Amino acid sequence: MRSSDRCLLALALTLSGGAAHAADANGYALERFSPAPAGAGWLVLDDLSMHGGLGGALSVSTGFARRPLHLGEGGGRLDVVSSQAFVGVGAALTWDRLRLTLDFSSPLRVRGQGGVVDGTAYRSPSVDPESHPDSLADARLGFDARLLGEAGGPFRLGLGAALLFPSGDREDYQTDGTYRGVFKLLFASNLAPLLLAAHLGFHVRPLHAAPAYPRGNELLFGLAFGPRWPLRPDTSLVVGPELFGATAAQGLLARETTAVEGLLTARLERGTDKGPLLRFKLGVGVGLHREFGAPDWRTVLSIDLSDHTRGGAR
Repeated sequence: MRSSDRCLLALALTLSGGAAHAADANGYALERFSPAPAGAGWLVLDDLSMHGGLGGALSVSTGFARRPLHLGEGGGRLDVVSSQAFVGVGAALTWDRLRLTLDFSSPLRVRGQGGVVDGTAYRSPSVDPESHPDSLADARLGFDARLLGEAGGPFRLGLGAALLFPSGDREDYQTDGTYRGVFKLLFASNLAPLLLAAHLGFHVRPLHAAPAYPRGNELLFGLAFGPRWPLRPDTSLVVGPELFGATAAQGLLARETTAVEGLLTARLERGTDKGPLLRFKLGVGVGLHREFGAPDWRTVLSIDLSDHTRGGAR
């Protein structure tokens, strides 16, 4: 723990009047926004659009979340993490119906307030590029496969899996400090002009830090839909909501263990499925159920470029 954090935590324990035996919340991976793989269409949801021969995609994204971790009520409220900003880079390698992905995320700025709530002491994170950098959050290595349907078709079903490698500092709410796994059942559909994507998943999360969060393994869910509006022969605009969230398996859909967010996402696409495709994606949204890491509001911006050779495996 940094010396400044020790002083603030000691002061909080002293002012709490008898809370010297408070349990210490060591921090964990707070971020609930899990970006879709590079070339996957939406900001969070995957459209299973892999096709053609050998191909690849690159994406760069950045985002900001306001008050993703706030505890207590009224005058006893504590904004443990009051603001959180990140920049991320993703890469994907595709072949026909298969995709291998690698994603990195780095916190730009994390701010918050330390104190004691219900007998648990929370540290105040302090990350900024100049004085307290936290260079890398958990990296993600993933693999996705489309099992049924064709790219751009009316019915697509797939499976996805990812391994998260521990990195960064728990006290900055960037990592659990453990390996984690994510498994998803993926669905997508194109019924012109409506596009749709959905997932159900399971997050293998060994960390159990109740009452400070998290509560171990989680169930994941998500849905996105919206029309595609052609602007030019090679340019289109897609606008629609993305709803996503998680609930702890030990406390299924309980108030304090469930997070739900909504983003209104707009993406401008230029290119075709037979060549390079450039996407600019912007999402603005709120925490629909502001618990367990869902923020008051969030903004995300992403630039995505994908391409592939013609043909593919049969």
